[in-house]
Amino acid sequence: MVSSSIFQSLVNEYAGYTFLVGFLLVIGSLGAARLFAKADQPWVAALVPVWNVVVVLKMVGRPVSHLAFFLVPFYNIYFFFRLCVELAQSFGKYSLIDYILVCVFNVFYVLNLALAYNEEYQGPVYGVDRDHREHAGDALAAG
Repeated sequence: MVSSSIFQSLVNEYAGYTFLVGFLLVIGSLGAARLFAKADQPWVAALVPVWNVVVVLKMVGRPVSHLAFFLVPFYNIYFFFRLCVELAQSFGKYSLIDYILVCVFNVFYVLNLALAYNEEYQGPVYGVDRDHREHAGDALAAG
């Protein structure tokens, strides 16, 4: 009896946080699904826990073996932010403010990339020189 009353008081005390976390999970999943569809990837991958990271790695051009970097303590934090910046770069975002926004407001920035009509997936960025990408874009525009 005592344990059920403790559980009930915890549920009542943290109901707002539980709702907020659930809301952010739903918004983040829907935004990621739309972003994956925009990059011609399977949208359902946004709902599967490890598969979504594999798809993001493919979107930025990293090999799937880099998934193991998330298992290295402390380096995984750096790698997560690095992957977020590369995801923004693969949509043509190269300014410092974009890097800060994608790292701090990840869920909302991904949702913005996914829902904005003028944002297009430009391809992988890992291992590709930025100047080379800009000249390739100029050649495509002139073509």
